[in-house]
Amino acid sequence: MSEHNSAESRNSKPSNSHLLLAVSVVVALVIVAIFVLSNRDNEQENAKFKQDVVVPEKTPAEVVNTARPELATEVEEPTAPEPIVEPEPVTEPEPLPQREPEQPVAAPLPSLDNSDVALSEQISNYLNDTAMDLVVTDDMIRRSVVFVDNLAQGKVAKNHFPVSKPQDNFMVIEDDIIITDPNSYERYTPYVNMLNAMSTAQLVRTYDKFKPLIREAYEEIGYDGGEFDLTLQEAIGELLETPIPETSLPLLQESVTYKYAYAEWEQLSDAQKLFLRMGPENMKKMKKRLQDLKVALAK
Repeated sequence: MSEHNSAESRNSKPSNSHLLLAVSVVVALVIVAIFVLSNRDNEQENAKFKQDVVVPEKTPAEVVNTARPELATEVEEPTAPEPIVEPEPVTEPEPLPQREPEQPVAAPLPSLDNSDVALSEQISNYLNDTAMDLVVTDDMIRRSVVFVDNLAQGKVAKNHFPVSKPQDNFMVIEDDIIITDPNSYERYTPYVNMLNAMSTAQLVRTYDKFKPLIREAYEEIGYDGGEFDLTLQEAIGELLETPIPETSLPLLQESVTYKYAYAEWEQLSDAQKLFLRMGPENMKKMKKRLQDLKVALAK
């Protein structure tokens, strides 16, 4: 019974289900074969592609330093600080001795007997030729010392005038009263101009320069040479104390001379009455210069 069944199966036709299964298997195999073949071809093409395509080698890009030169400094490795060496004490050099500025060496003074040339040259630096013609250049220092000494006592040493006498004579106007002719005052104007031509500083400078010889001459007439400064101050003071008249003063004639009619004027010293003959305007100018000179000599 079993054999019969087997023979029947071999000789019978396959059923539709069996055919469908077989076709499915075949289709699956075909798909598998196509997929395998497809992958193989791709692998060959890819291998060929890899052979034909040259991949450039990557070169390292140069790094460009765009930082400013002064800022792009290398960072140095920290180093150990150097040991601090204490400086050796510096010995200060001894200061050089300061030299005193050299003072101009004044020319030595001549002797008193030979001093006229030096004193004349000194004065001529300040006076013009017209004024120098009024100066007596004979024994100048001795002459001046004697004249000043007498002036300090209110006297006039007529033989020791340091300047020449006026060339014009004293003149008067005779009317109801006798008065001094104003033109007579002009006789003394050149002397006033001569004194004013020299500044107070120049007068003092000349006096100081020749003071040793002046003191020597003062000692010759019997005084202490150091006292002449006081004598000169007294002589200047004698003239400064002379009053300046506001009007013409009446005169009285005695023989060939004249005297003041009013006692307050006649009792003045001879030095002061000589000063009056210069006239009010000249007296004012002379007093101004004498006052300045007295102050300068007192310093």
